[in-house]
Amino acid sequence: MTSSEVLNLFRETGALLDGHFILRSGLRSRQYFQCALLLQYPAIATKVCEALAEKIREIDCETLLSPAMGGILVGHEIARHLNKKHIFAEKDQGVLKIRRFDIRPGEKILVVEDVVTTGSAVKETCALARQAGAEVVAVSAIVDRSGDNPPDFGAPFHSLLKLKVETFPADALPPDLQTIPAIKPGSK
Repeated sequence: MTSSEVLNLFRETGALLDGHFILRSGLRSRQYFQCALLLQYPAIATKVCEALAEKIREIDCETLLSPAMGGILVGHEIARHLNKKHIFAEKDQGVLKIRRFDIRPGEKILVVEDVVTTGSAVKETCALARQAGAEVVAVSAIVDRSGDNPPDFGAPFHSLLKLKVETFPADALPPDLQTIPAIKPGSK
């Protein structure tokens, strides 16, 4: 699956939004990848996640670990294609934790997310795995919108679609975004 095919699926499903968005990091953007709108179609979810699974198939891992919410469906679907176990981290009183699952010391973990900009949720998830004694062998995402400033996860990072999407600090918005109310469609 090519980058343009992935981008077309986002457009066809209405999952690539235009406007003024507040990202999880607090940065602002004109575009927002709402993977939930893409992944609501099981055939499309299968197609996209299978393409990413093929890209990372050779990575030696035992378990896929995803941050909630966006990464859960992606991680589960990719784990299905790779025939691996999938677990997730979730918020507990505002703090990301691994509550329902155990991670063994030395376990080889592949962290999976839907969209990465600054990678803050992925970094937290990697830290949780490492605190449990696991080895984070790689990170993957459907969309890497970090552009020329990829996050450092302390492990190789793979994505299906890599884009440079402009982001802005809230106090340095361009004039066009200053006139549009900001919305936060993803993680709260």
